[in-house]
Amino acid sequence: MKQPLNINSNGILYRKDNTLKYTNKEVDKTIPIHAINEINCYGKVSLKSGAITLLQNEKIIVNSFNKYGHYQGSLYPKITLNSGTTIVKQALAYNNPDQRNYIAQEIVQGMKHNMRKTLMYYSKKGKNVTEYIEKIEKEPILNKNINQILSSEGKLWQHYYPAFNEITKNFPLKKREFRPPTNEMNALISFGNSLLYTTTLSEIYHTYLHPSISFLHEPRERRFSLACDIADIFKPIIVSRTIFKLVNTNMINKKSFKDDVGVYLTDKGRQKFIEEYNNKLKTTIKHPNLNKKVSYRYLIRLEGYKLIKHILNDKTYESFKAWW
Repeated sequence: MKQPLNINSNGILYRKDNTLKYTNKEVDKTIPIHAINEINCYGKVSLKSGAITLLQNEKIIVNSFNKYGHYQGSLYPKITLNSGTTIVKQALAYNNPDQRNYIAQEIVQGMKHNMRKTLMYYSKKGKNVTEYIEKIEKEPILNKNINQILSSEGKLWQHYYPAFNEITKNFPLKKREFRPPTNEMNALISFGNSLLYTTTLSEIYHTYLHPSISFLHEPRERRFSLACDIADIFKPIIVSRTIFKLVNTNMINKKSFKDDVGVYLTDKGRQKFIEEYNNKLKTTIKHPNLNKKVSYRYLIRLEGYKLIKHILNDKTYESFKAWW
């Protein structure tokens, strides 16, 4: 199985013959290009033109993050899974208010279900989160238009994040803050969400969907908004659970952060997060319909396949809802 390659230092990616190499003052090593599915750069990494061509030919996405762990952008290979029919149908579904509202509502339904499932897991472990579960259960998903659905999504996150203070006492979360995060928990959430966004983008690349045509989030210039849509469904199961394990087992502690213009993970803290995040993606679960074990990462790609079936009128879309 191919794995992501994470580069945590400053350096240069270049091509020598048909080999991808990485070099800086300390190393000059060969990258096993056929063993990786994406490259995530957390330092200042320059790409020589030959390396770009090789990565494009091998269909490998390169994602860049700044020192705060914020996603900066992607070198996205030429789309090879082309289906004009799928892209036209995807655009028509976005442009049809009824179809768009149905898909957007179903995405929020999946997110809501997985928030509840995650909190139920910790409730069984003795955490006092019943109040937050009830608030999430009672919050209706209004669906007259996309603005109502987005408003419902926002209220669900407002009910969900305060429960973090009951699951872990180490890093209190008074409110969700972005760019820059002002405390440790906000830094962890932002970094985890950035990782999930790039993972989702990589999985969309292996489907016929266009990553810029979305349903819940508004499509914009220079943004792969469909990745935002699908990632929202999986944040509670993948990002939240990764954070709670890291914090509650002391793998991440006060020493794992720096305070600059905002709070962000140190190199060592970031590497611990990435390692545990990748372990979560590799976790397998038996799929009730496929009757075989699939990884959490593959569940994300399946969400893309389900959307394609829906917009092609093959099968009505039902978002991922954790069944275990």
